[in-house]
Amino acid sequence: MLESIHVKNLALIEETEVEFAEGLNIITGETGAGKSLLIGSVNLALGGKFDASLLRKGADGGYVELVFRSRAEAVINLLKEMDIEPEEDDRIILTRKLMQGKSTCKINGESVTAKQVKTLAEELIDIHGQHEHQSLLKKSKHLDILDAYGGDKIKELSDEVRIYYKQYKDAVSELEENEKDTSDIEREKSLLEFEVNEIEAAGLVIGEDTELEEKYTKMANARKIAEALGEAYNYTSASSENAASLVGSALREVSSVSSYDKDIEGLESQLSEIEALMNDFNRDLSGYMNDFTFEEGEYEAVSERLDLINSFKKKYGDSIEKILNYGKEASNKLDKYTDFEGYILGLKEKVKSSEKELLKACEELSKVRKKLSKELSVKLKESLVGLNFLSVEFEIEVRSGNPPTAKGYDDVEFMISTNPGESLKPLGDVASGGELSRIMLGIKTVMAGADSIDTLIFDEIDSGISGRTAFKVSKQLGKLGGEHQVLCITHLPQIAAMADAHYVIEKTASKDSTTTSVRCITGEESVLELARLLGSDEESEAALNNARDMIQKAKEYKNGTGE
Repeated sequence: MLESIHVKNLALIEETEVEFAEGLNIITGETGAGKSLLIGSVNLALGGKFDASLLRKGADGGYVELVFRSRAEAVINLLKEMDIEPEEDDRIILTRKLMQGKSTCKINGESVTAKQVKTLAEELIDIHGQHEHQSLLKKSKHLDILDAYGGDKIKELSDEVRIYYKQYKDAVSELEENEKDTSDIEREKSLLEFEVNEIEAAGLVIGEDTELEEKYTKMANARKIAEALGEAYNYTSASSENAASLVGSALREVSSVSSYDKDIEGLESQLSEIEALMNDFNRDLSGYMNDFTFEEGEYEAVSERLDLINSFKKKYGDSIEKILNYGKEASNKLDKYTDFEGYILGLKEKVKSSEKELLKACEELSKVRKKLSKELSVKLKESLVGLNFLSVEFEIEVRSGNPPTAKGYDDVEFMISTNPGESLKPLGDVASGGELSRIMLGIKTVMAGADSIDTLIFDEIDSGISGRTAFKVSKQLGKLGGEHQVLCITHLPQIAAMADAHYVIEKTASKDSTTTSVRCITGEESVLELARLLGSDEESEAALNNARDMIQKAKEYKNGTGE
């Protein structure tokens, strides 16, 4: 649920903080006091578009903070994906700093993008203003509502349809990519034959490039190696003053006195090891120099082989393994073109088979939708009657057999008749703006048990209604408040009387500025506010009694003791 909102330096709001309650939260206030500004501030915190003109005059920047509390699995998973930890007591804090030309969004103190905030917001809050009511005019919305009502029954079948649809589209794409002109096929076949033959003729072996590069480096530097090793040999064994001779002389001198001191015996042992190592080194060096010969032809062969491999690397891949894989893929393509007609027939069969599976999954989904549509139609009609659509007829049509999509092959449309004797017509051809808002409320009331979103906001829910209809709407809102936290802006006393928590927005004007504030009212203050909504300019006893009577009837309805 939405625990609180904190707004600073936005339009008429200098700074205000509101703590909301569970159930039905009603917001009232005089025209122009800033009721819509409060909802606008919520939208800004949820990543909505920001216009610098919204900043309070003279302010460098504005600020909006929303504090939610949620344990919903979808919310927790989204936070994990963003590497964000929930606050204590499952709190989720969304903040947005608003400045000229820029704004910054944070979730629990971590900087995020507006898109990430919007994604999270979709799981936390559902805002219904005039725009959302108008969405009922789109048939795609009707399909979404029916599927949401179906819950897990629909989700499992919808997931299957999405999988089969992807397989079908992939098969169609593969067929389209391979259906080519004969001339194109012959050109590609010729190129593939050349590439496959070239790679096979090369007889490449994985790792040989590394071995050849080592040989080439050795051969290319043969003279330098021979000169360096020759000098080393001279220093160690070829002259009278070589290292081996000097070490031998040193060993003889130390040996002549080692019997006089045990410590000298250790030195003698070390020199003896050095002499043995020197002899081994000289023997190995001499052997390497004797074997260090190769013919000019061998050098040229290594060089040519390396040139070939490097040219292949430029054409087919940067390693022998990739070159060989390229050759295998080219060979497979060549096999495909050898019996290209058979290959295309196979692809066509694949398309046909995947389409058959898709249509079967669409049929199963459609059957469930048609069954659920009848059930939901009855419940929505009952809900609409409860909203003073007294002669309403309502039906959800599910027309199957359309070209399949990832959502199936159904066309779902809400059909309605609001007057006796009139035939059912598409919702968009019949309902007015005010009726759409009530229909949306009816849908939300029916869907309350299936809807996982905790907080619902209704703006302009009372557009174009009054009297008995207003009482009906207030009852539906009260019922919905039993399932969700509901925030509702209204100018109707019948709706305000149903409040579990009542907030009033007030505008205060001084010589230099105008300020809007929000506060929670109870008791006699609520009675006075309802009297004002009833149109009473004065605090007449009749208006006050009428207001008290409305509040009492609302309490009785919520307690189950009244109608």
